Amino acid sequence: MDASPNDALLDARALSKLRWRCRRGLLENDLFIEQFFARHDSGLTVSQAEALGVLMDLSDNDLLDLLLVRKTPEGDLARPDVTQVLGMLIAARRPV
Repeated sequence: MDASPNDALLDARALSKLRWRCRRGLLENDLFIEQFFARHDSGLTVSQAEALGVLMDLSDNDLLDLLLVRKTPEGDLARPDVTQVLGMLIAARRPV
């Protein structure tokens, strides 16, 4: 059985674009995202990048509420791929 194109790893150009898109206005969000990329950038899939893009469409305050687990994903955000990437973002801030 062939792997889905969404399971393919991001190439260097797509990863660079994703990093640029993930720049935020709040330092707190940037800290979560910086740690996320430090841990996961070499293994990110197309599907995970798309889910991260969904999270980046949120306002800074809404994103921070999710990252600090003040709120849980609801509606369109309550998708398995988005919740997986959100979990990866949250876990990246914890010491190894």
